[in-house]
Amino acid sequence: MGLARSTRLVTADDRAGQIFDCVRAFLTLHRLSADPIHYAFAYEVVCNPTGGLAQSVATMTEGGIRLSARDIVTLGGGTPGAPADQAQSDGLVAQTQMQVEGFTDMVRSIRAETADFGRDLAASATAMRAGTGGGEVARLTAVMLDRVRSAEARLHAATSEADQLRAKLEEARGDARRDPLTGLPNRRAFEEAFAEQSARGTRLCLAVCDVDRFKRVNDQFGHSVGDRVLKAIAEALSAACDGHFVARYGGEEFVILFSNVDLSHAHLTLESARCTVDAKRYRLRETDMPLGAVTFSAGLASAEPGETLGATFGRADKLLYAAKDSGRNQVRCP
Repeated sequence: MGLARSTRLVTADDRAGQIFDCVRAFLTLHRLSADPIHYAFAYEVVCNPTGGLAQSVATMTEGGIRLSARDIVTLGGGTPGAPADQAQSDGLVAQTQMQVEGFTDMVRSIRAETADFGRDLAASATAMRAGTGGGEVARLTAVMLDRVRSAEARLHAATSEADQLRAKLEEARGDARRDPLTGLPNRRAFEEAFAEQSARGTRLCLAVCDVDRFKRVNDQFGHSVGDRVLKAIAEALSAACDGHFVARYGGEEFVILFSNVDLSHAHLTLESARCTVDAKRYRLRETDMPLGAVTFSAGLASAEPGETLGATFGRADKLLYAAKDSGRNQVRCP
């Protein structure tokens, strides 16, 4: 019995080790930090490879695209910041619902007043045909005017409230497509831009950029310094690639959509951005201690007519890996 129990334990340990290795490989592949949320998400995918979540992940990562923290939120994994975003969204939904209900109540009220208005008009017409009741006609006219003014005031207030709500909804729509740290468009906005420009037949080149050894910056100097580095990289890419679509794809990864230029022109532009970043020397704001050089590597590919984002991104991403394997701080293209 002891031997059988020992065998079962070893088998269980092996199984646990295999799961851990698979989870670790999943997190490494998608460059996700090993925090509990990401680990739990990866664990569910690994342990249920035929489930709906695993199938959704397979669809989203087709063509070599990596998952981002936002994708995990979309698929139900959640992040520490999600409750606040959800609360804001829920608040706008609630306001919209209240606005709709308010308009419904107003329409009912105006409909009831319209019926009263008709009855008053009929009474006024009867009095005028009879040639009597001048005072009654004046009274009914004053009542009708008051009701019209009241309805106009309520409609004006409701219209003003609707305009304010529409502005809030537009702002929320913009926030949903913008990275809060860098101010750049986010992955969702990038995917929409690619789809829109591709559908128009625009000549496109796609670059995938990744900050070199960024984890070391976070580990050595802290996440606040890492955030400042990401902001600086975002500013440098935006300035060098002015007129093109620069977005933060997730983590330390950025993407650039070059429009109406050939691959050689896009390469020169991206190389200029890389040199600008490489030449800058960072210092810690608090102590003025040198942080040293921060660089990025990139892969660049042109999109073929009618090609999907996954296919173009996959080729650029492979070139990015080649740049990393060749020593980093370089741009690779076909």
